[in-house]
Amino acid sequence: MSARNLSRRALFTGGAVVAAGLAATSSCGPDRPAGTRPHDQPPHGIEPFHGPHQAGIATSPQTHAAFVGLDLRPGVDRAGLGRLMRLLTDDAHRLTQGRPGLADAQPELADLPARLTVTFGFGPGLFAAAGLEHQRPSARLPRFDVDRLEDRWSDGDLLVQVCADDAVTLAHAVRFIVKDARDFAAVRWTQRGFRRTAQPPGQTQRNLMGQLDGTVQPADLARSVWISDGPAWLRGGTTMVLRRIRMDLEKWDRADDAAKQFAMGRDIRTGAPLTGEREHDEPDLAAKNGNGFPVIPEEAHIRLARADDPSLRILRRGYNYDEGITREGVVDSGLLFACYQADLDRQFTPVQKRLAASDMLNLWTTPIGSAVFAVPPGCRPGGWIGETLLA
Repeated sequence: MSARNLSRRALFTGGAVVAAGLAATSSCGPDRPAGTRPHDQPPHGIEPFHGPHQAGIATSPQTHAAFVGLDLRPGVDRAGLGRLMRLLTDDAHRLTQGRPGLADAQPELADLPARLTVTFGFGPGLFAAAGLEHQRPSARLPRFDVDRLEDRWSDGDLLVQVCADDAVTLAHAVRFIVKDARDFAAVRWTQRGFRRTAQPPGQTQRNLMGQLDGTVQPADLARSVWISDGPAWLRGGTTMVLRRIRMDLEKWDRADDAAKQFAMGRDIRTGAPLTGEREHDEPDLAAKNGNGFPVIPEEAHIRLARADDPSLRILRRGYNYDEGITREGVVDSGLLFACYQADLDRQFTPVQKRLAASDMLNLWTTPIGSAVFAVPPGCRPGGWIGETLLA
């Protein structure tokens, strides 16, 4: 039986047939360690799938993203989760390497991989379903005062993060993967985002408030992002926070540039701190103006979001969202704030507590969705995502 004719039923059954199918596909595509894409790789290129870490985290961010939160169906246990993750790993590997999934009804849509990546994360319910709550990372997010969370954008047992430089490639991959998962899980939410394409590579992206978003990133991912201790199954993985932040752009439009820069602590045009000239200049948080007040206000975003210890910085990979315009001309827009860190309690939570308490940008932004996932490490050729926990 050829790999193209291998039935979906064979994959659902697990066992030797699955292992053979995965092994047969493992040699296709120029796999390299995740996150090592050359800067000159064309937008139709192939991102590596296999490696110590999952792709889609350290990978150079693509133009389009879809985050899909799934709830497991009743009765799905550890064995069922193993079958599901074998199946989805096979789907992800094929599609990211420019090959159709098994029994793909539109195989031609897989021909342009467009730097497609598929990343999986495990929510609290997955550990309960698998009977592995003792293996669940201990970190939890508190409820922050600024939150106005809606169930339709929060939580989830399983995350599928799909990113690509082409919207058609992304849509095909999302549909194919969700279709293969639906015997095991139901879709809880889908959140789609986008970034600018018409700007030189390497420049910091702007969000829909016009701010340069993601200026300060960790330099050492081994210390800041990848987990090296804790549960053995999670080493080489990370933790992910996804926050849906609604922007009141009508109110933001009414603020003048001075108010915006006062709230941010940066020049809105250049991104430079108010004490500097260029985006990446180090801010002088001790500087005072002629009246003796801090040049960068105590409640400025740049001050409250800062981590003095570089190892405590989080890797941010944000995407804009836009859900359309009402008849009155008001937009439902905002930011899908995705970040990755090795230690949620030491890196994300302290910063978010400070921001929730006094960040001036809270006048224009409201978190309406929040979810946390443990992101397993990558897999070797012939392996599958999650096998360190579920095998």
